[in-house]
Amino acid sequence: MENKEDRIRKKFKEKEWNEIRSNDSWSVFRIMSEFVDGFDRLSKIGPCVSIFGSARTKPDEPYYQMADELAFRICSEGYGIITGGGPGIMEAANKGANRAKGKSVGLNIDLPFEQNDNPFIDKDKSLNFNYFFVRKMMFVKYAQGFVVFPGGFGTLDELFEALTLIQTEKIAKFPIVLIGKTYWEGLLDWIKSTLLEHSKTISPEDLDLFFLTDDVEEAAEFIDDFYSRYLLKPNF
Repeated sequence: MENKEDRIRKKFKEKEWNEIRSNDSWSVFRIMSEFVDGFDRLSKIGPCVSIFGSARTKPDEPYYQMADELAFRICSEGYGIITGGGPGIMEAANKGANRAKGKSVGLNIDLPFEQNDNPFIDKDKSLNFNYFFVRKMMFVKYAQGFVVFPGGFGTLDELFEALTLIQTEKIAKFPIVLIGKTYWEGLLDWIKSTLLEHSKTISPEDLDLFFLTDDVEEAAEFIDDFYSRYLLKPNF
C-alpha cells in the first residue's frame, strides 16, 4: 500500500526532492551565522530600547514626529535605540537617537518591498538578516524596553511575541509602551471583552504587561520608573 511519503514524493522529481533536503541541511549554517554575528555585535551596545511601528509612516505625520522626539528623550537618559532599520517609524526613531548622539542600531531584513537602511543608523550598528525569527530574537534579547507605535502585521507580531514571552516567564518582565490611543484602543477593547471576559484565555494581570499613552514624556517616564525599581540586565 502506498504510504503518505510516497504520495508526496510523486509530486516532486527525485532530484528536486534531494535538493530540498540538501538546502534544509545547509540552512542550519546560514541561521547559525546570523545568530553568531548578531550576538557578537549586539552584546557590546549596552542598554537599549526597541522602537517598532509602520514603515509606511511619512515624515510629516504626527507619529513620525513623536517617534523622533521619544527616541531623543530616551537617548538623553543614556539608553540606545534599536529599530528594524527601515523607513517610517524606524527611521524617525533612529533619527531621534542620532540627534541625541545616542547609540542608533538598525536590524534590517531583506524584503521585496518597503525595507532599506535609513541614513540615521550608526555605521557600525547596522545589521542585515535573512530570517525574521533570528531578527526578532535580537530585538528581545538586547532591549530593555519596547515602544510600539501604530503599524501593520509585523508590528503586531513583534508586540505579541514579547507579551507571550513575558506572560510565560520565558524572559524577565520589561516595560512595553503602546503609543496611540486611537489606534490601539479597539484592539485592547477586543482583548478585554473576548480574551479576558468571554473566552477567559488570558488573566486579568496580563493587562498589566503594557502601558498605553499618547504622551512622549509619559512613555519615557514609564521606562525610567521601571528601572528605578529593577536592575538593568539581559533578558535571557
